[in-house]
Amino acid sequence: QVQLVESGGGSVQSGGSLRLTCVASLSGYRINSMGWYRQIPGSQRELVATITRDGLADYVDSVKGRFTISRDNAEKTAYLQMNSLKPVDTAVYYCTVGASTVTTKGWTRYYGANENYWGQGTQVTVVS
Repeated sequence: QVQLVESGGGSVQSGGSLRLTCVASLSGYRINSMGWYRQIPGSQRELVATITRDGLADYVDSVKGRFTISRDNAEKTAYLQMNSLKPVDTAVYYCTVGASTVTTKGWTRYYGANENYWGQGTQVTVVS
């Protein structure tokens, strides 16, 4: 019922830019938050950026001023615009969504508890 597909990764020179895209396919769910994590081998997964339904964004300090997260609620898509990339940004980037089940009874809509889902990741490599 829930599928997240990331794209846009690749190899770029230091100082270059990439734009990651996450397309969410959810049947019977409302997407709450969306975000991006990244992970390199031997390190813990790091939260990079999150964005709420109304567009409030938060970032890890190391990417502030360089990365911008955005979303299209109608398309159920999240983006991560990455500028001024550095070699330390090299990682596998994972899209994540928090979603709730939606049930409609008459004119009343009910939402289940928020649950998190993950994509398979897309590789970002930044070379000097």
